[in-house]
Amino acid sequence: MLTRNFTRLARLSRGFATHTPPPAPPAVLHLKTGQSFTGRAFGAPQSIWGETVFSTSITSYTESMTDPSYRGQILVFTTPLIGNYGVPHNKTPIDGKDVGVVLESEKIQCSAVVVADLAEKFSHYTAVESLSAWCARNGIPGITGVDTRAITTLLRDQGTTLGRLAVGSDASLASPAAEEYWDPTTENLVAQASTNAPYELNPTGDVKIAVLDFGAKANILRSLVRRGAAVTVLPWNYDFNQIREQFDGLFLSNGPGDPNHCQEAAQHLRRTLHEWDKPIFGICMGHQVIGMAAGLEAYRMTFGNRGHNQPVLALASAGSIKAGRVYVTSQNHQYALKLEDPFPAGWEPFFINCNDSSVEGIKSTPESGKKVWGVQFHPESAGGPLDTIEMFTDFLAECRAHKLHLNIPSFQPMDAAKVAPSLKQNIPQGVAAAA
Repeated sequence: MLTRNFTRLARLSRGFATHTPPPAPPAVLHLKTGQSFTGRAFGAPQSIWGETVFSTSITSYTESMTDPSYRGQILVFTTPLIGNYGVPHNKTPIDGKDVGVVLESEKIQCSAVVVADLAEKFSHYTAVESLSAWCARNGIPGITGVDTRAITTLLRDQGTTLGRLAVGSDASLASPAAEEYWDPTTENLVAQASTNAPYELNPTGDVKIAVLDFGAKANILRSLVRRGAAVTVLPWNYDFNQIREQFDGLFLSNGPGDPNHCQEAAQHLRRTLHEWDKPIFGICMGHQVIGMAAGLEAYRMTFGNRGHNQPVLALASAGSIKAGRVYVTSQNHQYALKLEDPFPAGWEPFFINCNDSSVEGIKSTPESGKKVWGVQFHPESAGGPLDTIEMFTDFLAECRAHKLHLNIPSFQPMDAAKVAPSLKQNIPQGVAAAA
């Protein structure tokens, strides 16, 4: 009798979970190379075009989907079950610890998601809605019930492929012709993801860092703020040279798309590298812009690296990084810098990928007298391993040491009217403005 009552109680408690939605409309994922995959739609009831890519990350689907580097892409998760822990409330205070959002931006950034098995019920103490409801609220379609192993194998063998997710009545239409597919990399996605106006975070920090926003993840800004930095976020093509003497360091963020759309930023940075001797650090797109400014060429990889388990080998030591050690990293990129021999004068390779031997980092040489680093991976993770998180500490330590060496007075909050005309605009609050 007691056992029967406990069983009934367990069944009742499961009934309190999020309800099973009504039957989903059909959906078809078409690839430009001719393959089609039929499943069930979830999220927004609309069809989209995009670039089909895969991620091997096992967790943190919410962080991946809000990463601006996925802008314009149909994201295929190789992990079978997605959505089981739901989606959290995405608001935080803006202070010395937080930057306005829990996830990596204010909204979903990818164009669509592809999962093998969508969890229609979720369970997590921070969750406030299901993955399907979140996608619907953000206007993002998804497809489930497809063989993501087969899709991933195709993308791995033939490379990142343009796609079309047809939802509802569109699912019954014939596959699109090759010329109909839209290539998002033909557009300047960085300009779409970047902030339109400068804004500040933690203005009372002891070291002043300018961030060129190519589509910055929130955890990059969070990692700087939580280490005591006063952060000023600038549009991607802002000429930092106009205001550089007011800062102790320059940071270049991640971002979506083809780095060759960022030649304007590379030209500005080339002047900065020649004339400025304070520390500079770049991640992902920022790393590629540093490389182009140094004279290296960026190229498109076959399928890129996206996931939380990419091993990189350190070729040189700097701060917490030790030469000869392998670090496991979080990555999301389609482009990389070419490994050239010889390297441009004053530069050397910093990291190399243990799987495909692509360049994972560059740095200025000790002989150059500069303190410049760029890494293709994401030390801030979100999600992923934290093997290289202390690179943020290293960067800010160099900025503080350089400031102390120059005996610069303690930082006072910036008077926007004295910096540049563009900084007189209304400064938006928090990282949400960058989304």
